Amino acid sequence: MKKGNAVEQRYQSAKARYAEMGVNTDQALAALAKIPISLHCWQGDDVHGFEKDAGGTSGGILSTGNYPGCARNPEELRADLDQAFKLIPGAKRLNLHAIYLDSKKPVDRNKIEPKHFQSWIDWAKKQKAGLDFNPTYFGHPKAATNLTLSSPDKGIRDFWIEHGIACRKIAAAMGKALGNPCIMNTWIPDGFKDITVDRLAARKRLIGSLDAVFAEKLSPKYMRDAVESKLFGIGVESCTVGSNEFYLGYAVKNHLMLCLDSGHFHPTEVISDKISSVLLFVDELLLHVSRPVRWDSDHVVLFDDELQNIAAEIIRNGADRIHIGLDYFDGTINRLAAWTIGTRNMQKALLAALLLPQKELAALEKKASNTRKLALLEECKSLPMGAVYDYFCAKNNVPAGFDFMGEIEAYEKKVQFKRS
Repeated sequence: MKKGNAVEQRYQSAKARYAEMGVNTDQALAALAKIPISLHCWQGDDVHGFEKDAGGTSGGILSTGNYPGCARNPEELRADLDQAFKLIPGAKRLNLHAIYLDSKKPVDRNKIEPKHFQSWIDWAKKQKAGLDFNPTYFGHPKAATNLTLSSPDKGIRDFWIEHGIACRKIAAAMGKALGNPCIMNTWIPDGFKDITVDRLAARKRLIGSLDAVFAEKLSPKYMRDAVESKLFGIGVESCTVGSNEFYLGYAVKNHLMLCLDSGHFHPTEVISDKISSVLLFVDELLLHVSRPVRWDSDHVVLFDDELQNIAAEIIRNGADRIHIGLDYFDGTINRLAAWTIGTRNMQKALLAALLLPQKELAALEKKASNTRKLALLEECKSLPMGAVYDYFCAKNNVPAGFDFMGEIEAYEKKVQFKRS
């Protein structure tokens, strides 16, 4: 029997099983196909970027490992992304940091323009994918103290304000060119390593800088702003200026999107529980999905309990209001595989949520029929979701099951291992 026929047969069997539970798998797959996931460019080159005088990472960001085949320039990174896109079904976007500009000459960060990202816009058009964007407030001489927008030095603040303004214009240009709004997410590494005497002053300075960055109103047709918090980082263990409380208040007050990063909280704290609360106060929410083994260690996303809980909250609370981006960087394994495994796991988690009898579960909860609700949830765990996802892959002409690894290993030998 040919593999395609076997995938089809397994799907039809799974479809019938889910129908017994009152779930339409065809409708679930149609919904899944409309949910884009934004792949993070920085997984492909260990957060190095392509500035001519690169400053390296800082601000608590560190990619470990020296697996061969790291992309060294925009062309190699796009080639790796092309291959990743061939192995991932469904709607996709690309999330770029400002340090991934494509310029023959050095350009300081407060001087970057849309033209420095034109090759990425052209690539996205070919891929029929949207672009998202991030200012890069780390890995630069003017970020050496881990104080940027909150720095007591006005000259430092002004430089980074100019960078933020420039990045918003780039994001708007991307969204306009692609006919698809670009989400620009602002995260800064600002904080203090040891005892902090005047947190309030630093946070007041940050408010002033952010107000300057976001002063110009840009069309939401082209770009939308998000702000992202963090608990602490390496070198800023005692105080992070842009805390969760800070950015939640700032986002609500200024009608911005809030970004919840699953690695930016206490190790026992999860973002799945925060989604419904935040959506009561903001119009849209951005998620950066990671796997913090030890706090913000940013490992490849697994199909684990928290990922499934995040996905379930996305589906239950309205996927149209929640934007999904991945955020991890592992240099110990094939970087193309890291994208592929993580993105497919995110999709599987979304599919698992779409295949739950959500209305029945909600009705049981409303009636306080907790025993039946628990039994139904547990029964759903053994349903053949994998057969449905394999069918989704086959429908989108990407490898089903474990077959994607064969293509990654062939590409590795043919392309990545030949990079010095």
